[in-house]
Amino acid sequence: MSYYELATLDTVIFGAGKAAPGIEAWAAQGQGRLCGAWGTDIGTLNRVFVLRAFESLAQLYEERERALRSDNPFGCADELVRLSMESYRALDFLPPVQPGSFGPVYEFRTYRTRVNGILPTMEKWRAAVPEREAYSKLTVAMYGLDGEPRLTQIWPYESLAARSEARAKSVADGKWPPKGGPDWLSPDMTSQIALPLGFSPLK
Repeated sequence: MSYYELATLDTVIFGAGKAAPGIEAWAAQGQGRLCGAWGTDIGTLNRVFVLRAFESLAQLYEERERALRSDNPFGCADELVRLSMESYRALDFLPPVQPGSFGPVYEFRTYRTRVNGILPTMEKWRAAVPEREAYSKLTVAMYGLDGEPRLTQIWPYESLAARSEARAKSVADGKWPPKGGPDWLSPDMTSQIALPLGFSPLK
């Protein structure tokens, strides 16, 4: 499964916990495979990320239409104030996202690339990711199939301190960022820290 949907659900204050049962049921009833669900802790608050994998774009878009035509998308309309659903494909060389306990701190990073930057960025990452994963695991890196050209990554860490250590050491050792990789990126970058919800296959 190399196609993914990353849904961003902005909720009412303290809405993530209230929304969780509905989101879990929604994912179980639909197509695709639930990879993970998280509530933000640092960054934009009262936000839930839901990552699902699909066998094909057709399957992904059937699920997209299910949400758009529903009177209760993701089973939590009463808690929702905003819903965004983005389509992605994993970088060609990466394996499918697998469940497991790798966190509990997950960082969601999105980089806007130059308009012709997706393929060059992918090749830079192909060369660098194996050595970078010696410092910390990569859950997935994927490029957007809709909207602006962008690269979204999900990195798990045992703690915020472990995140800082892994990032600092990989940079100090010259293993990250990928050599020449930043040349294809714009300064428009975001980072958010989120923690798994109770039903998330990624912990």
